[in-house]
Parts: sequence; structure tokens; C-alpha cells
Amino acid sequence: MRQSLFKLNTLSLATTLGLGLLSGGALAAQDPESCRDVSMSGPGWTDIAATNAVTSTLLLGLGYTPKVDTLAVPIGFEGLKSGEVDLFLGNWMPAQKDFFAKYEDSVDVIGTNLEGAKFTLAVPKYVYDAGVTDFADLAKFADEFREKIYGIEPGSASNEMLMNMVESGDFGLEGWSVVESGEQGTLSQVRRAVRREQFIVFLGWEPHPMNNTLEMEYLTGGDDYFGPNFGGATVRTLTRTGYSEECGNVGQLLTNLSFNLEMENEIMGYILDDGMSDNDAARKWLSENPEAIKPWLENVTTLSGEPGLAAVEASLAQK
Repeated sequence: MRQSLFKLNTLSLATTLGLGLLSGGALAAQDPESCRDVSMSGPGWTDIAATNAVTSTLLLGLGYTPKVDTLAVPIGFEGLKSGEVDLFLGNWMPAQKDFFAKYEDSVDVIGTNLEGAKFTLAVPKYVYDAGVTDFADLAKFADEFREKIYGIEPGSASNEMLMNMVESGDFGLEGWSVVESGEQGTLSQVRRAVRREQFIVFLGWEPHPMNNTLEMEYLTGGDDYFGPNFGGATVRTLTRTGYSEECGNVGQLLTNLSFNLEMENEIMGYILDDGMSDNDAARKWLSENPEAIKPWLENVTTLSGEPGLAAVEASLAQK
């Protein structure tokens, strides 16, 4: 009798597993306890704050303990190399190509999490209408611009590109300076200039609510520095070497994660325009867009090995 029950249970288990594989594919292997803490790096940009918050919210629902440290891009790459940082969702390419080349052997590329981004110099629309439509037009209005280009945080790859452009003498910009500031500092300068209808040229990018809240235009002519299509960019997910082998379930989640411009703009709007915290903004968006979660959690489990989708949905339902 006991032998018959054993055979019946074995048959039932095999049937269940077979049906599971047919219906949804194999779940990722359960991660060891050492994978519970997930260290994430963010450079202080709102777009990466948004995607970090989305990823953190999913990880929390799966039973992990994510932690996001604000680190300048060079320090974040060093963290990946040393193993102190597990993952980075903000590898903007080609803007960070020099940084990536330096650390290529110390990181793993999981995949592209955003396509259709852009990143190059921009001006307010009234400056564009006055005749500044191309990088080559900047020098003609040197006095109006006070020979300044507003970049982003110190040490960024994009600032280095701008400094190289100035030093090379391209576009007649010898003697110009690159003003290094964080995202919010630069945008404050832009808004101040717009209120006074002053000339200003700055690094602009999409996704970002600036594209909706500012009347702005991107400049042509910067292909040699920022790439074609107004600095057309992709954003990639990186991890420290071997992370996906150690923590395969988180690795599966990272492989699945793919964002879009509309989503990121919406979450950033909650943060910048509505004053919401990063995590509250992510929870709001995820709660209002449950269909987005399903492909991200395909073949993903909780840390304890339970189905991931049900766990995250239950977590989001909690007030």
C-alpha cells in the first residue's frame, strides 16, 4: 500500500511539473539566503531613480532587501568592480562608452532596459528660433551664452565629452567653460534663464519631464560626440561579474526588465512635479499598470521559492 501511494505521489508530482513547464516555462532556481541583500547604484538622475524604485519595489515584494546608494558614475563602476555594488540600471550608451571600456572585464551586461532615449545639447525654443539650431551656431552667439555650457554632475562622462569638445576647438568654442552641476542645479539655471529670456545651452535628455515642462529644442551637429539622432541612446543593465550565476532569480528579473519612455516620464513626473518619494511614485505606477508586471516576473520566484507574480501583487495591494 505504501509503495502504491509513493508511486501515485511520484506520478502526480511529475504530472504537475510537466504541466507547469508546458504552461509557463521553468521557474528560476531559488536564490540562496546570501542573495537577500541587493546593492544598487544610482547616479542621482531622476530617470534612474525611477527605474531603481520600480526594481526595488519588485524585489521587496519578492522578499529581498534592496538598498540604493547614490554614487557618481565613476564610483558606481568601481563599486561593481570591487563587488560592493551588485547592479546598475543606468549604463547610458554611447555616453558612457569610455567608462564601460575601462571596466568591461569587471562587469556583466545583462541587457538593454530602455531604447529610444536621447542625450545631447539643447536650448530654449526662443534661442532656437533666434538661429541656434546646430552646434556650429553656438560660437556666433558667444556673448549671449556668456561662453558657458551647462553640464551635469562633476565627473560624468558627458561633461568630459563637452570639455574635450571645447579643448579641441571644434565648433569655434575655444575658451568656453563647462559648468558642472547636478541635474536639479542645471535645470534650475535653465528655468531662471527662461524666466528672463536669456540665452542658455545645456545638456538635455529624454526620458525626463523637462521635455514636457520646458519649451526646448535639441541641437543638430553633435553626432561625433553624442551620436546620431540627437544623441540617440540605449540604457543598459549591468551587474558585478558573476552576479546572475550566484543569484539566478534576481538575474532572471533583471533580464526581464524592460522600460519605455512613457512609463519613465510618468514616474519622473510624480517625483519632480508632484513631490512624491521615488518609492511611492513607483508603487503608484505599478499599482495603476498591473499588466506591466506580468512579463517582468515571468519565471521569477520569491526568495523562498514561491510564485513571484502573486507575491508582488499582494505586496502592492497592501496600503
